[in-house]
Amino acid sequence: MTYRSAADAVLVVHFAFVLFVALGGLLVLRWPKLAWLHLPSVAWAAFVEFTGWICPLTPLEVALQRSAGEAGYAGGFIEHYVMSLLYPDGLTRETQMLLGASVVVINVAIYIVAFRRRRASP
Repeated sequence: MTYRSAADAVLVVHFAFVLFVALGGLLVLRWPKLAWLHLPSVAWAAFVEFTGWICPLTPLEVALQRSAGEAGYAGGFIEHYVMSLLYPDGLTRETQMLLGASVVVINVAIYIVAFRRRRASP
């Protein structure tokens, strides 16, 4: 596998992880046992956002891009791929905190629904 292919694979995994964190609670409504994977993922993502850390997949992807002769990018995954679309000026600390809080609030709401459904079923 070339460095470019490896970088693309990391990008796909990273994007899938972000989607799983943001929307995986909806999967838990269908498959409750998936919560054992989803909850730690949400905790990790919220921790990364609240602390201002960069996910380890980001430097891996950038290193692979550079090994492939590409420029790579500075900053984090969300800043580069998501925030650049929504906020052209870049990712601020306040926005990062808002993203972390959004992940927690959205998933708490989904889990409340999931637990209520589980209690209501025989």
